[in-house]
Formats: sequence, C-alpha cells, structure tokens
Amino acid sequence: MASSLPSLSGAEIRQTFLDFYQQRSHKILPSASLIPEDPTVLLTIAGMLPFKPIFLGQRAAEVPRATTSQKCIRTNDIENVGRTARHHTFFEMLGNFSFGDYFKEEAIAYAWELSTKVFQLPPERLVVSVFRDDDEAFAIWRDRIGIPAYRIQPMGEEDNFWKSGPTGPCGPCSEIYYDFHPELGDETLDLEDDTRFIEFYNLVFMQYNRDAEGNLTPLQNQNIDTGMGLERMAQILQGVPNNYETDLIFPIIEAAANCAGIEYHQSDEKTKVSLKVIGDHVRAVVHLISDGVSASNIGRGYILRRLIRRVVRHGRLLGITELFTEKVAEVAIAVSESAYPNVRERETLIKSQLQQEESRFLTTLERGEKLLQEIVEKVLKASKTEIAGEDAFKLYDTYGFPLELTMEIAEEQGLTVDEEGFEAAMQQQIETSQGAHETIDLMVQGSLDQLADHIHPTQFTGYTERSGMGQIQALLVEGKSVDVAEAGMPVQIVLDKTPFYAESGGQVGDRGYLSGSNLLIRIEDVQKESDFFVHFGRIERGTVTLGDSVTAQIDRACRMRAQANHTATHLLQAALKKIVDPDIGQAGSLVNFDRLRFDFNCPRALTAQELDQIEEQVNTWISESHCSEVQIMSLNEAKDKGATAMFGEKYGDTVRVVDYPGVSMELCGGTHVQNTAEIGLFKIISETGISAGVRRIEAVSGAAVREYLQVRDAVVRELGDRFKAKPEELVERVTSLQTELKATQKELEKVQGELAIAKSDQLLSQAESVGDIQVLVAQLDVDANSLKTAAERLLQKLGDGAVVLGSIPEAHKVSLVAAFSKSVNQKGLQAGKFIGQIAKICGGGGGGRPNLAQAGGRDPSQLSTALATAKTQLMESLNQ
Repeated sequence: MASSLPSLSGAEIRQTFLDFYQQRSHKILPSASLIPEDPTVLLTIAGMLPFKPIFLGQRAAEVPRATTSQKCIRTNDIENVGRTARHHTFFEMLGNFSFGDYFKEEAIAYAWELSTKVFQLPPERLVVSVFRDDDEAFAIWRDRIGIPAYRIQPMGEEDNFWKSGPTGPCGPCSEIYYDFHPELGDETLDLEDDTRFIEFYNLVFMQYNRDAEGNLTPLQNQNIDTGMGLERMAQILQGVPNNYETDLIFPIIEAAANCAGIEYHQSDEKTKVSLKVIGDHVRAVVHLISDGVSASNIGRGYILRRLIRRVVRHGRLLGITELFTEKVAEVAIAVSESAYPNVRERETLIKSQLQQEESRFLTTLERGEKLLQEIVEKVLKASKTEIAGEDAFKLYDTYGFPLELTMEIAEEQGLTVDEEGFEAAMQQQIETSQGAHETIDLMVQGSLDQLADHIHPTQFTGYTERSGMGQIQALLVEGKSVDVAEAGMPVQIVLDKTPFYAESGGQVGDRGYLSGSNLLIRIEDVQKESDFFVHFGRIERGTVTLGDSVTAQIDRACRMRAQANHTATHLLQAALKKIVDPDIGQAGSLVNFDRLRFDFNCPRALTAQELDQIEEQVNTWISESHCSEVQIMSLNEAKDKGATAMFGEKYGDTVRVVDYPGVSMELCGGTHVQNTAEIGLFKIISETGISAGVRRIEAVSGAAVREYLQVRDAVVRELGDRFKAKPEELVERVTSLQTELKATQKELEKVQGELAIAKSDQLLSQAESVGDIQVLVAQLDVDANSLKTAAERLLQKLGDGAVVLGSIPEAHKVSLVAAFSKSVNQKGLQAGKFIGQIAKICGGGGGGRPNLAQAGGRDPSQLSTALATAKTQLMESLNQ
C-alpha cells in the first residue's frame, strides 16, 4: 500500500515538518502544556489553542509565522478509542501558523509541497475538500496546484468552516485526504468513508468576523491555522492499518501484551481493543502527570484518574493480575522523551502516581466487579435491559466504581444504566465516598503481625514537634518485609518515634519526608495499625536499610491546613448545639488538607437562616482568638467536665481533652491550632441529607476559603460578562431567562404536539378492519411524548381498535406505544405486555396499562421488523 513512500519514524515526521516550515521563516515554538492558560477549557484540545488570544485579537503576535508540534488531549469520544483506526485521547498536532502574514495561496502551496515533495505522497492519491462557498480556495487548488476539479470536494459548514464561538473570528477550511484504495475509482469519492480516506492535514483560513446577528465581515488581519495529525501521517508513511500500529504507540502496546503473555497480531479483535486502549491511555497519562495533573475526583484530576482506571480494567480483561502500569509507562516515556524530555525528568512522579492509583483501584475493581456481576445477572434474569440508578450509585458510593465504568461494562452485556436515577441518588448523598481512605494493606498488616513481637509501639511526638529523628523498625515493600529498599520503590516504614500524625478520628495522615545521608523518601500517607504508625511513601533518592536512623519532617503547610480544619470541626459542632439543638450528636467526620466534612444526627434539613447563623458564630469565635488548653485526664473526669466524645473513637481510661474555654471541649487525639485566630475564616459549602435522620455539612477554612472564594468570584465575573449584568443583577437575569426558556419549551411542545396530530391524521387511511375492530400499525417519527399523544388521538378517531406506533426520535433510540380499546382488552390483549414483547426486537423493553403503554429500544434498524411483527400478532389474535 505504501511501500513506495519514505519509511519515516514518528520522530522523523515531526522533525521534518518543523524543519520544512523553519526553512520558510517560521519560528519553531515548543509545545504548550496540556494545562492551558485558557480558563474556558480543562485541557489543551487543539494545536491552535495556545494562539487563541492572538486570533481573538487579545494579544499581539511576537512573530509573524510559527510552527509547533503540540500535545493535545480530548476525551469527548473516549468510547471510540481502540475501536476505530484513528480515535485517540492523546495525540500530537503538527501546525504552521500565520498571524496576518501569508494567507490562502501560500498556505495551500506549502501544504501541497510538504505532502507531495517532502513526504512524497503521490498526487493521484490525494483528494482535497473546501468549504462550499469558498470559490477562492477551489480556484487555487484547481488552477495553481493543478488538482482536477472532480478531486476537489465542496463540503458544508459543519465540516469545513471553523469558528471560535457564536461570534468572533471564523473562516472556511480546506482539508487534504489520503486515498488508501485508489483502485476503487473516482466515480464516487465519498470522503466520509474512513475505510478508504484519511484526513491528515486541515488548513483553516481565518478571514471573517461574525457578529451577534450572524453577519460576516472581513478581518483586517487574516490568519492561517493548520493542523497535521502526526499519528495519521505516521500510519500513511509506515504502511500500517491503523494509528495504533505506528512506532508512536505500538511499542507501548507490545509492553502491555508482554505483561499479559500474549501476542498482539495473533489476538482476537476484543483483545486488540484492550491493548489499544492501554497504549493510547498510558501515553495520555504519562504526559498529563508530567505536565502537573494529579489524580483526583474533579476536573483534570478526574480525567486522569478515569484514564488510569480504564487502563487497569483493560489490563484485567487481558488477564494481567500483577501491577503493570509502571512497566508500560516506562516504554511510553522512552518513546516520548526525545521530543518531550520532561517526561523522563518526572519519571519518578509519573510512576509513583500510577502505582498508587493502580493499587487503590485494583481493590475497588475486585469489590465492584463482583457486585456488578450480581446486578447484571439479576437484571438479565428479570428480562430487563436497564441497571437501576440506585444500583449504579451503590457501586459508586460504596466502592468508588465510576458511573462511566459501570456503563461500559453494562454495554458489553447489552444493558443500559438509568443515569437519571443515578443522579437522583447522588443528590441524596453527595460525594459520600469522596475523601475516604483505603485501610492499610492486608499484606502490610500480616507482616506487621509477624514483626509485632520484635518491635516497639510507635511514639508520637507530633503534638509538640514538626521534625525529629526516628529509627526504622520495620521496612516493607509491597507488603513484604525487606532489609533494603532502593530509589523508585514504594515503601511502608514503621519508626520507633515520629512527628507524623496517623489517620484517625476523621483526620487524614500527615505528608512530608524522611531523609538521611543522600536519602529522600516522600511520605504521602500515614496509617495507624494497632500501635504502629505506618508511613506510606516512595524513595526518591538513595537507599534505605532496616535499622537506619532518619530525620522525619512533616509538610508544615499541610499540617496547618489540617489542624485548622479539625479545630473548625469542633467549633462547627459547638455552633450546631448552640443554634439548632443541644442534643445534636456527631455521626462521622472527615478532616483533610482542603476541606472538612461533619455528619450529625438531625431529623430535618437546616434552614438557610440557621446556616448563616452557624457560619457567623464560628467566625465570631475565630475572631475572638480563643486559646486552646490541652489536658490529659481520666475518662470519668473528662465526662464530668462535660467534654464531648468524638464519633467512632475508642477511648481508654486516660484521654486527651482539647478545650477552647467557653466554646468547645472535646475528647480528641487530633492536632489543633493553639488559637482559634489561626483558622482565619470559615465558610459552609453545603448541607445535605445522607440517610434517614443524618445530615452532612461540608465546609472550608483558612487558606481554602480564599481559594473557594476565588473560584466563586471567577464564576460570578464570567456570568456577569456573559449576561451583561452586575453581580447583584444576576439572579434576576437568570430568573428571567428561565421564564423565557420555560415559555419557549411549552410553545415548542405545543407545536410538536400539533405536528404529531397533523402527521397522525394522515395515517388513518392505513387502518385495517378485523371484524368490528380497526388495526393501525405504523411508523411516525416524532418524539416519545408526541407519539403517545398521536396514538391516543388515533384510537379515539378509530373508535374500537388497536393502535401501535413506532418512531426513531434520535440516533440509537426507538420509541414504541400501544393504545388498545376495551374490546381489544376483552380478547386477551393488554397494551403493556404486548408492547414490551415487541420492544425486545429492538433491543429494549417497557410496559404500562392494559389500554395504553410505552416502550423503548436501542436498535432502530429493527423497527420495521418490530412493527411488522406487531401487526401480524394483532391480526392473528383478533381473528381468533
């Protein structure tokens, strides 16, 4: 197919592109980070994104011409990754840009020269597209370049017109396609046929400004923005059947295949899909982490976590049972480091995050997959096609199983998930699993049990010290006791004494470092098991040996934030008792570095006024600068003094009492501020119910309040700019828009109903008689509500009859409705049971009342068969 083409590596293609444009006065600029400066997007999704301010006229160009190889991430069609030849989450976009310098003629000439002279693509294998109204580009391709007119395909605005938004700079596009099968001839050049054509170069001619009315006026400075997909050009030049088998991705796939003990080319299609997903996602993950994204449950962090979890799950599908992401990431780093050296520089960080996320998710996966399989079996046994939203939420809430993963596994079984039901359950218990920490690894516990007779309980010095010396009493790697561990290894360490707080009483464990001569261990978490404090970390430099003495240094900033949140939790409980009910009791808590969460017994939701009073009371106590008094006393003495016990805490005969006189006195082993003024500020974020009689307040304090308010302020400013309103006018403006929208929706529904009635009346002539009963089975493509209205109206007009209607309201969706008169019911036919069976033909189900019922399906191609079956069954049943 491509044997006559130059066989260039991905790195050579990238460099050839950049060199070509550098020789034509373009300045080579480095790839921007995947974390964009543009606050309107989470990740860098296109090669032009770093230049968007220039194209929008917000910033002057530093050079008239530029060329880049830009890293990009897109996850909008993640489900297609591995299933098609060219869908990716991570990809590189080679681009050349002109900022008011050259325009169409030069851009087209450069693109053609690069494609045909440098990359030596045969001109007879290239087809170009232009915007249907762009006669200028059409003429350049035909007259200047010499492409036959029939190989220049005009396309519509959806495909070949670029815009930055509803208003602003925009312009037509022209694309170059490579033809893999020229032997099929030129009679029907269908560029939508991606088995034959691949679009590899897109030229955007930014020449207009579009105003609010949609009018186009020429820009004073016309710009060029182009993009050549590196992976696509590699597929062409390397003569492989898809992007995944190029040298940019295939080495990563081979590494995954080796971990699974399989061979890619001898595998079935399902196995290849899993390998491709791993190859694509690991590449994305490596670059995301190297650019500063950390796994979390929100924003960019959630995208990263989702990609890692998909990698792990597909690894399990391949039969990989051991930790493997680090091994595969090493290959991804090696493939990328020549162009992006930062991936090698941050190798330790990349592997550390992968190992941590993989370990945690494997536990989640084992639990969740077992429960999900039980749910799937229950649904299939009941002949249903949808997993209940409550079941999907239970997986998410109890096991941290992402909704997307549940939906993906369900789809493999031919099932769907009730997303609306999931969201409803989410509202009842917002983020109940967020912030939860895995318990100590059972392998670690087993090793500690064996060592318990030989080591002493850990002495905690962190109430008064932030650093100190400690001797390593136990050293474990992946839960197994070892004598020595080296750089890069994840370790669990028990010291004889430590300033690190171990997670307990709702407060998370400290972060920080253990250090020695040429030794540095980053500690990410500390867990308490029996009387031992287990430090979980990774060796960043040097070698550690059992028995070594190390300096333990906590992260002071994290400790300050945690203890501010912990004290704020005590103040919150005191305010609740004072303002709402003195009998309120704690039902759970979480205190971490970013926020606090407090669960309490209360039979009702708090009013907005009560929440304002609670927040004001806490901030008043903060401003009053109450000093802490910490005492050790007997449990009985503490109770006599009126100290409040912390939920879930086990107390011995002697207890620690944290007292802010006149405000709060609690039994608590956590760390706290010495003076309430250190907290700074306190802000309630939400108050929700999480179960019968239990409420939850989430809040922030200290520096986190400023961060929270900055986000809120940015949102208010953005809304103000969009709605052209002052902050105090936003509520009124949004209310007005909602009213307008509701009115418009009602009008639309009315019009749709009238249209459905008009269409349905035309179907009356198709009714057939079975004795005195009229039977009408037909397709009427309207929405589900209008379909129901039409069926009821048709039955009313027919009088005594049976009406079955079907529609395809949108792609991959079928709607069905049955309306039966009483005499039809008397013959043993019920609308609910009847339409439910018919819907199965379309891969769905449903039901309803004997006289009226609706159903749905997922396979529109079977609608005609389903309707024909419905008609046959009705006629036979009514003839009996």
